[in-house]
Amino acid sequence: MTDDARTAARHPLPARPTQAVVLAGGQGSRLRPYTDDRPKPMVEIPGTGTPIIGHQLAWLAAEGVTDAVVSCGHLAAVLQDWLESADLPLRVTTVVEKEPLGRGGGLKFAAASLPHPDRSWYATNGDIWTRFSLRDMADFHRERDAVATLALARPRIPWGAVETDEFGHVLDFIEAPPSPYLINAGVYVFSADFTALLPDRGDHERTTFPRLARERRLAGFPLPHGAYWRAIDTAKDLTEAAKELAAGSPPHGALGQAPAAQRA
Repeated sequence: MTDDARTAARHPLPARPTQAVVLAGGQGSRLRPYTDDRPKPMVEIPGTGTPIIGHQLAWLAAEGVTDAVVSCGHLAAVLQDWLESADLPLRVTTVVEKEPLGRGGGLKFAAASLPHPDRSWYATNGDIWTRFSLRDMADFHRERDAVATLALARPRIPWGAVETDEFGHVLDFIEAPPSPYLINAGVYVFSADFTALLPDRGDHERTTFPRLARERRLAGFPLPHGAYWRAIDTAKDLTEAAKELAAGSPPHGALGQAPAAQRA
């Protein structure tokens, strides 16, 4: 056994990621006027006193993440100022896109600042409010030897559905039924070598993901039954999130429950 092999045996790399990228550079035009003076991840979830990104960072820390890179763009200074003043439970570094790079380019740009480029990493879109086990998702990713794994959600259709029989008689009205299709939930596990496959500019869902799918190296992790997930994209989403919170649907924790780590 070589010296390198002995060192690796004594100090194996962690099986689950401890680092993450949060894409927080979008303009959030559909959330105006809330985003007139702040980026979308800085919009507060009603009733919590905490912006979306605060909930995300608390969740990532609870799932074993110690380092996060937040990719900023629109009104970056507002987000950076909040991160500097908040009592965060993990180390946070910010990077700023001087011009829009697209989601794939943004991921690649931010990943260059991860503390361990030779290890796997999580990523999440900056408008996602969710709670499920990232550890289970990482295990799923590893078991399938995937290069990339995306979380899959089954959202509720925002309209009521009408059920009919074969003769066209209306049988029932179903309010906000679950979609028959799974969608990309905006949360990912990536192996270390995924970064090099990302475009410098553009959308990875139109370039990198289709290529990996053809090669059977892309996995999809269905969110567990009962897991909470919501994309905060419109004012209606904020209203619905507040209702769900009041009903006790999404578990949430305030920042500062874990010891604050040094911010980069």
